[in-house]
Amino acid sequence: MPEETSLIYDLKGLKCPLPVLRTRKRMLTLSPGTLITVETTDPLAIIDIPHFCNEDGHSLERSETLATGHRFVIRKA
Repeated sequence: MPEETSLIYDLKGLKCPLPVLRTRKRMLTLSPGTLITVETTDPLAIIDIPHFCNEDGHSLERSETLATGHRFVIRKA
């Protein structure tokens, strides 16, 4: 099965709470089941993004620590 493509949302350089606020706003425009990849340099995102997904019912498909920050793959509920 081929890998699904997802939107890349570059939020590098933004500090808490902006990555979560911008991700929430962007996800309002997406259809259910859409994958979005969020990239951030905010060290608190490793806590905030999973919490946001849990609160809003989205599925955190993958979370990766990168040399430059974090990458989260989220499936919209």
